[in-house]
Amino acid sequence: MEEIQVNQTENIATVTINRPEVKNAVTAPMWDELRDVFDQLGYDDTVRAVIVTGAGSDFCSGADVSAMGSRTGERIHQLESMRKVGDCCLTLFNMPKITIARIPGVAVGAGMNMALACDIVIASDQARFSEIFAKRGLSVDFGGSFLLPRIVGLQKAKELVLLADVISADEAYRMGLVNYVVPEEDLDSKVSEVASKAASGPPRAIAMSKAMLNRSFSNSLAEAIDQEGTSQTFNFTTKDISEAMKAFQEKRSPEFKGW
Repeated sequence: MEEIQVNQTENIATVTINRPEVKNAVTAPMWDELRDVFDQLGYDDTVRAVIVTGAGSDFCSGADVSAMGSRTGERIHQLESMRKVGDCCLTLFNMPKITIARIPGVAVGAGMNMALACDIVIASDQARFSEIFAKRGLSVDFGGSFLLPRIVGLQKAKELVLLADVISADEAYRMGLVNYVVPEEDLDSKVSEVASKAASGPPRAIAMSKAMLNRSFSNSLAEAIDQEGTSQTFNFTTKDISEAMKAFQEKRSPEFKGW
């Protein structure tokens, strides 16, 4: 998978879209590859945090529309292609690990929404974002119609999608689309800092908290409380909670094992 690279350092995995010559645009076969990578990392107990990024100076310019509807020379129905995009989005969004989008430059179209499907978004001050679909004669995809209103509200989401303007990293930060904006030269150190913090947490408890937060807009308060009670009951059966209590008493940081 030369176009999708996966590297792991200790308990942090980095997924890199490797097509810098086209700003890391994603072809139809690559959606399958990305989905499979995200799925495998989600079940890999040696991985605590996942960084998603692009090679070179950009994150991702979205789908490679020049290759839409084809796979190794074979024509496939457009709806099938879009299902692959959707499956990739769902697998990333639901991954039971903390996911971090590292944005050095362009993140547009499905690339922007791929970043928003991650839990934490860290951007260089050189980054640019756009829901560019309308300028390409397309409607929003990769979960943008779900993600954007929940992050910025309905009216701002409509502005971003319907006008398809390009916005700066600072503007994205003001809207709440981005968690951190740092100077270009500090991007890697900030991503490493956040990933290390993410990887040090209790993996089972974090996975359950993430799942509950992802369902927060569809749950009633009663449903949320019920899920919280079930999750906490499970947590009290783990060795991680014993380690947390012991570390508190000993005035040290806990070392969570995921047991």
